[in-house]
Amino acid sequence: MIRFILNDKEVGTTLKPGTTLLDFIRYHEHLTGTKIGCREGDCGACTVLEGRLTGGRIEYRTIVSCLTPLGNAAGKHIVTVEGISGDSLNPAQQAMVDHNGTQCGFCTPGFVVSLTCHSMQNSPSAPQKAIDAVSGNICRCTGYQSIRQAAITLSDVLKEKDPDNPIGWLVSQAYLPPWFVGIPERLSAMNDQSAAIPSSGTMIGGGTDLMVQKPDDMAEAEPVLLFDREDLKGVNRKDDRCVIGAAATATDIMHSPVMRLNFPRLEEYFFLVSSEPIRNMGTLGGNICNASPIADLVIFFLALNSELLLADNKTGEKKTVPLEDFFQGYKQLNKKDHEIVASLSFPLPGKNTAFNFEKVSKRNTLDIASVNGAMMIRTEEGVIREARVSAGGVAPIPLFLRETSRFLTGRPLNARTLREASKILDQEITPISDIRGSKNYKRLLARQLFYAHFLKLFPDLFRLKDLTDQMPDE
Repeated sequence: MIRFILNDKEVGTTLKPGTTLLDFIRYHEHLTGTKIGCREGDCGACTVLEGRLTGGRIEYRTIVSCLTPLGNAAGKHIVTVEGISGDSLNPAQQAMVDHNGTQCGFCTPGFVVSLTCHSMQNSPSAPQKAIDAVSGNICRCTGYQSIRQAAITLSDVLKEKDPDNPIGWLVSQAYLPPWFVGIPERLSAMNDQSAAIPSSGTMIGGGTDLMVQKPDDMAEAEPVLLFDREDLKGVNRKDDRCVIGAAATATDIMHSPVMRLNFPRLEEYFFLVSSEPIRNMGTLGGNICNASPIADLVIFFLALNSELLLADNKTGEKKTVPLEDFFQGYKQLNKKDHEIVASLSFPLPGKNTAFNFEKVSKRNTLDIASVNGAMMIRTEEGVIREARVSAGGVAPIPLFLRETSRFLTGRPLNARTLREASKILDQEITPISDIRGSKNYKRLLARQLFYAHFLKLFPDLFRLKDLTDQMPDE
């Protein structure tokens, strides 16, 4: 029995845990405000709130219900558009009305749920934050300006919000139904009584890849649900290393104090990874084990000399594997079927060490990469003492550029070194032409992103002209 609270109602179901949350909401609970759109996590028409009890308080995030395995809802508070207001419109809904933020209306529930979730956060609102909150929602009618204005107006309303008790404040203003206040106690009691969820079959985390690739198979499956396993959570510092649990989401990593301290531009990088609901769902372990040649998190951590801890799901035995040795061919992994990725760890950047991540896709952000890349570099007195370069979209696997990295190490940090290294990079990659670009285009992108690392990290040393113009003796 999978049990959770749906709006103000406790529900239980014996449906298979691989069923999508979206289908349960619409076809079994008949809450049709949550729409069926792309079923691939792109459009946001199926957006709902997921409330997780943590330390006696509930943290709400947006998720796309079309990719959420029903089993992942167990013990949580799921809120659809029908549950976000009482007798009158809440501020997000009213702002959309006031600014004519809807035309056909199909996408509107998703926008409203995303903006409502923004209202429920402990952090203060700001216009850009409100706009970013709807990054996972697509509208095909309005041109977005009216929706942007609605988000800005909502942000103005939220200036009076109590950041220490946002839900209490929203309820006191009649912006949320009063039953929201009692959800933590009800959820705590439910968690104490929850039955075990089936735990055999295909392993699945947040579902953002597997539920796209095999939705029909998953609907009939009894998957091993990894998303809520506490032993796979957390982003922590241990001595001079950062250890990230495989069930940590991109959002968990993005908001981690350890990561933000060591990577000041982390938020900028992660805005390139995906939309907010997908970052809330997609796990590090899932991104690794899906083994996509353009997996953003894999490319990020390949450049950091990361190591995986694998755990045998039957015996509990553990072993470590360098991330760069984990991918043995297209979708082929250096692990047994019953082993799971338990965590990833990497040495924290030291003195004179810099890092950069780049990505090019058909849309500026929130899209699958044509080519992506990362670089970690340590320099002393104008000499490259250590370099690790990775690239995605240029080989059958997420690629650690061993020869390019080896060539850079020990050489002077100048334009000649980079131009020579780019030639080695070009020999290491084997891109193919596909829907995201021709092989020649991807070769060009790989070189340009390689140069972009140095232009971003050493703006006083390099100009693009210096890197692209040939020297007389070259």
